[in-house]
Amino acid sequence: QVQLVESGGGLVQAGGSLRLSCAASGRTFSSYAKGWFRQAPGKEREFVAAINWSGARTYYTDSVNGRFTISRVNAKNTVYLQMNSLKPEDTAVYYCAADQVFSTVVAGKYLEVWGQGTLVTVSS
Repeated sequence: QVQLVESGGGLVQAGGSLRLSCAASGRTFSSYAKGWFRQAPGKEREFVAAINWSGARTYYTDSVNGRFTISRVNAKNTVYLQMNSLKPEDTAVYYCAADQVFSTVVAGKYLEVWGQGTLVTVSS
């Protein structure tokens, strides 16, 4: 069974940092682009960051650019999201996802595999 499992969420004060991890099991995703998405209470899921298969190309939504960093270690089949200078508006369930096409990840629709999510709460 193919799975993406997120971890690293939790409660943090505004200005703090968290690092999310997304580990794949059941198959290797080293040739896949991967992304992070989030869904805040009462809002639609939104794109946060994407990384191509090699890690050479990344893309961020404007609201996190300069504060969040996406990275990956293919040998560990894992993608990370380092989140710094967190704000209360970053509070959401964060999901990772994978697809063979980088632009599909950025678009956020019809991705092949999704994780179950991890909750990030930023207190003011």
